[in-house]
Amino acid sequence: MSGLQRVCVYCGSSDTVRGAYLEAARDAGRVLAEREITVVFGGGGTGMMGAVADAAMAAGGKVIGIIPEGFNTAVLAHPAVTEMRVVSSMHERKAMMAEVSDAFIALPGGFGTLEELFEILTWAQIGLHSRPVGLLNVLGYFDPLLEQVERAREEGFIYNEHRALLLCEAEPGLLIDRLEAYVPPSGLDRWLTRLKKES
Repeated sequence: MSGLQRVCVYCGSSDTVRGAYLEAARDAGRVLAEREITVVFGGGGTGMMGAVADAAMAAGGKVIGIIPEGFNTAVLAHPAVTEMRVVSSMHERKAMMAEVSDAFIALPGGFGTLEELFEILTWAQIGLHSRPVGLLNVLGYFDPLLEQVERAREEGFIYNEHRALLLCEAEPGLLIDRLEAYVPPSGLDRWLTRLKKES
C-alpha cells in the first residue's frame, strides 16, 4: 500500500491522439489502483482522461472526478466514476483538485494540462503547498518542455531549487516511487524568506 492516498492526474481529453498515449494513460490508472491510490481527475470520459479512470476502476481502484457544471454532460462527463463532484467553474475545479490530492502527475495533454501543471508548480514555488509534482514523459512527449525549463534555469528565470520541484519519469511505477520519496528541495525556505523580506 502506498503512502499516498490520492493523486491528481492532469491529462488530455482528446480522442484523436495516438493509441500509445491512451495505453500509457491506462497503465498509469492501473498502477495507481494497484497501489491503492485514489485517482483524482477532471471528470471527463474521453481521451486520456477516460482511459486513466477506466483502467483504475477496472483494477479495483477508486476514482474521484471533479467537473465544472458546464462540462457535466452525457457527451463529456465520465458516466461511472466512484464519485463525481460538480463545481461551478474551472477555477473551483482546479482548487478542489489541489485541495484533496497528496501529489500531482501530468500526462501528455494540451493547453489545459500544461496550464494546470505550471499552476500547481507555481503554487509549490511560492509556498502554497509542499506536495510532489511529476511528469509522466510518455514517448518523450515532454522532452521539448523540459529543454525549455532547463533553458529558463540557465538564463536565471528559474532557481535550482525551483527546478527540483518537478520530477520526471517515463514509467508510472518509477514516477510514483519518486513521488512517495519526495522531500522538498533544500534552499526553498531560504528563497521564500528572502522574498518575504523584500516585499
